[in-house]
Amino acid sequence: MPEVKRKVCVVVGVGPGNGTALARRFSSEGYAVALLSRSRRSTAALASELPDARSFECDVGDAASVASAFADIRKELGDVEVVAFNAGTGVFGSLLDVTAADFEASWRVNALGLFLVAKEVVPAMTARGSGAIIVIGATASRRGSARTTAFAPAKGAQRLLCESLARQLGPSGIHVALIILDGVVDLQTTRERMKDKPDDFFVKPSAVADLASSLVRQDKSAWTFEAEARPFGETW
Repeated sequence: MPEVKRKVCVVVGVGPGNGTALARRFSSEGYAVALLSRSRRSTAALASELPDARSFECDVGDAASVASAFADIRKELGDVEVVAFNAGTGVFGSLLDVTAADFEASWRVNALGLFLVAKEVVPAMTARGSGAIIVIGATASRRGSARTTAFAPAKGAQRLLCESLARQLGPSGIHVALIILDGVVDLQTTRERMKDKPDDFFVKPSAVADLASSLVRQDKSAWTFEAEARPFGETW
C-alpha cells in the first residue's frame, strides 16, 4: 500500500516553552511538523526527536525570509494544514525607554509576521477547503500598560488581524483562532526569576498546546475565535 502522507503543521517561533510544547503536541497527533526559528541550531535537537519534523530558519519580520522558508516547507513536507503562530517579541518600557527601532521590530514580528505567514498558507488551505491558523497572543492586545509602549500596539494589531482573517476565511473552511495568554509562562528563566511563586502561578506550555490542539479539532458549527489561558490565581 502507498505510504499515507502526514498532514503538515508549521510552528512559527519555536523556543523552549510554548513553541516546543506545540511541536510535541501536533507531532503526537500525527502531523509532520515544520519548526521555524531564527536559527536551526535552536531546533535541531527537537527536530531529530520528532518523527517527520524539519527545522527551517526564518525571520518572520522579513518577507523574503518567510517566502523562502515556506517554499522549502512545501518542497520537503507539502502544503500546510495547520499553523501555530507563536512568534512574539517586544521591548518593555515607557515611551522614553523604547526606541523607534524597538517599536518597529515588535510590530514586524507580531503583526507583519502573521500577515506574511498567512499569505503563504491561505491559498492552499482555501483550495482544500480546510485549515487552521492558531495564534498565541497576549493580554497586551487588549490594553496598554505603562511599560508596553512598544509591545501592546503590536499585539493589538495582531489581534485585529486575526479577527479580520477569521471573518474572511471562515466561509472557506479555515479556522483562525487567537489564544490570549494572561500569565507568566512556565520556563526555567521565569522560575529562577520568581522563586517565591507557587507551581500553579505559571502557565504550563503543555496546557497551552492542549488548548491549541482542541481549537484545531473543533467542529465548524461551534468554532471559537478567542480563547483565554490564565492560571486560576491570576488577577483579571
